[in-house]
This record gives sequence, structure tokens and C-alpha cells, in this order.
Amino acid sequence: MNKTMLRATFVAALAATALPAVAADPALERIAAATRANDLKSVRYSGEGTGYTFGQAYKPNEAWPKIRINSFGRTINYDTGAMREEIVFTRAEALGGGGYPHTGSQRNEQYVHGGYAWNQTAGGPAAGPRFVADRVHQLWITPYGVIKSALRNNARTATHGHGGKVYTTVTFAEPGRFRAIALIDDAGRVQRVESRAPDAVLGETEVVTTYEGYADFGGFAFPTRIRQTQGGYPVLDLTVREVVPNAPADIALPDAVRTAAERVTVDKVADGVWFIAGGSHNSVAIEMKDHLILVETPLNDGRSGPVIEEVKKLVPGKPIRYVVNSHSHFDHSGGLRAAVASGATIVTKAQNKPYFERAFATPNTIAPDLLAKSGKKAKFVTVGDRMTMRDGTRTVELLHVADSNHSDTF
Repeated sequence: MNKTMLRATFVAALAATALPAVAADPALERIAAATRANDLKSVRYSGEGTGYTFGQAYKPNEAWPKIRINSFGRTINYDTGAMREEIVFTRAEALGGGGYPHTGSQRNEQYVHGGYAWNQTAGGPAAGPRFVADRVHQLWITPYGVIKSALRNNARTATHGHGGKVYTTVTFAEPGRFRAIALIDDAGRVQRVESRAPDAVLGETEVVTTYEGYADFGGFAFPTRIRQTQGGYPVLDLTVREVVPNAPADIALPDAVRTAAERVTVDKVADGVWFIAGGSHNSVAIEMKDHLILVETPLNDGRSGPVIEEVKKLVPGKPIRYVVNSHSHFDHSGGLRAAVASGATIVTKAQNKPYFERAFATPNTIAPDLLAKSGKKAKFVTVGDRMTMRDGTRTVELLHVADSNHSDTF
């Protein structure tokens, strides 16, 4: 079967995941037995390689900026659906975002446990609900995660030839999180996973993960090289050095994360100007003669939805007519879908418009967002090097930040 035919099969199989659940597939049970998947309760693997910061490109439609992964450790508890990652990395190129230092290294310790995600900081665990979808996705598309998720979610199997070899395709989904199809060889080893997962900016995003160089680690086969692309560009090329099957993996969910809630604070800083804070990213509301301007809708629906609702209360009767987007990085543009759903026009750098138009035309059907539920289309006002917004009562000037190494369209 050629690549085009295989891809068509993948698309058809992904669509089939919406069909009613059926009993566990015998072929899948044979794969689980061959790989001893039911005997693996947890795993820890580590290595080093190259990473790329998803959503932080210097220019729209460019590859994600590269980082060097000096060390990478991932511990997974399959029984509890929990994962810990400990990563030490340095920048590999100067341009692009991510909030990383331009000199020296940075250490990240990040977690997911069921429907909760958090990062460990100097001040303790910091809840990160926006990370849940990606981390759940990453956990269950690991080689043994694929088999376990497929068994639990009544996956479908088929047999296909590709590249002169015969593979079993396993189509499965974690409801509300992602859909995937895995290519598995005759020894039960997952070679490739093609998945689609919701993203706050791009909509349903294609992720391709390949596993190579399988070796035996304590009676379990595990790849020694892992590569992944996300949104059409590389995000990971990892060389695995050590694998510990059934490693200690008692990953507890902190109470501070379990009870965390989105918080929106409003501080008046001048007549008709409010600073909107309470989270990791901030916004500003500006009152005009007959409408409001909201500067920045960050992160996702979970953050920008409550921000928009709070701003609407500031001056009853004046709608949020414009939302100013500072730049295209996903932590700053993840709430633009919510802004479109609220009826606002997006004000952004001219180079961002075609990128956002294509992104917003891709729906989130796996986990419908505010835009998908509204059915609205995005409207834009674009900015060159300078633009003035005025209505006879107040003037707002927007200026291009030239020569920024963070974003070319800042």
C-alpha cells in the first residue's frame, strides 16, 4: 500500500472511532500478550536530544524554535494515568519565544494526573489546566500507552501492507482528548502513531510520533529513538539511554492543584482603563465612546472566557468590539477563538492574519471550543508599523516592536 492509500486509510479509520463501542479485538489482545502490556504498570525512561517549542515560532508558518535537551526523564504510572517529566534544556537558537533564558540552562518539572496538570515551581505546585490535553495525549501515545488505551477504549484493528511489510493498524481514542491510529509490527511493537488533538489556536492538530530502534529492557521492548512532529513541524528527537520497567511511580495529586480555580482580578488604573490579572498572563480593558477594547486574550477558553465575561460587566451596554493581539505565540493568542465567539474583531499584525484565518477554519470537534459552539467567523483589522484607534474621546496607538528576538510580529 502506498503512502497516499495508507493516509486515506488512516483518515477513514479515525472517523470510525465515533462508532459504538465493541468488544476487545482479538488481534489487539494478541498484541497485548506478545508485549506483556498487562504486566507493565509503570515505566521510567530517560535520555537526551533535541526539542522544539511548540507554538512559539519567530514568524507565523515557520518551524518551532529549537532547544537542546540536555537531559530528559519521564515517569509514567499507567494505572493512575499520571506522568512526571524532568527536563533540563538550553536554547539552540536566539529567535522565537518560550520564556527561556538566552544563556545557561533551565530545568522544568511538569506533571499530569488524570484531568489535572501542574508544574513544580520554587513556590510549590502551580496548576496548569491548559497543559492537561497535551500531557494526557503524550502519556497514552507512548508504546505501551497505545496498547492500554486501545484495550480500554474498544479499539478497532485492521491489517495493511506498507513499505513491503505487513502491519496491524489500531484505531483508538481517549474521548474528549484525542483520536489516533497506530501502526504495529508483527512483534507487537508500535512503530508509528498518527493522532489528532485539540489545540487552542490551531484547532484539531496533527501529531505524528515514530518509535525506532527497539531493544530489550528487563523483558520489555522499548524504542531507543523517539521522534515527533506537531502542527507539521518537529517538536522532539529523543535518544533513549535508559528504561526501567515497573519503576516507582507514586505521583500524588497536590491538594493545591485539585482545588485550583481560574481567578480574574480587575484593577482600575485610570478612568476607563482596567488591568485584568489573576493568572499567569494579563489583559487590559480600555473604554471608548461606545465600545470597549480588550488588549490580549491569552492561553485558552478556560482563561479568556472568564476574562471576557468579567470585562463585559465593567461598562454595561458597551460591547467588546475589538481585541488587540500582541503577537502570534500560542500562550498570547490561545484566547482569540473565544474572542471571535464573543463577536469581537481581532486587531493583529498584518502577517498574522492569514495564519489565524487558516487556524480558525480548523474546528475542534474532539473537544468543541467556544468558537465551534458559536459558529461565528473571524473578523480582522490588521496593523502595519503603526495604527491609531480613536473615537473622539480617547486615542489608542498600536506600534510594531521592531527588532525583537521574541517575535517578528510583536
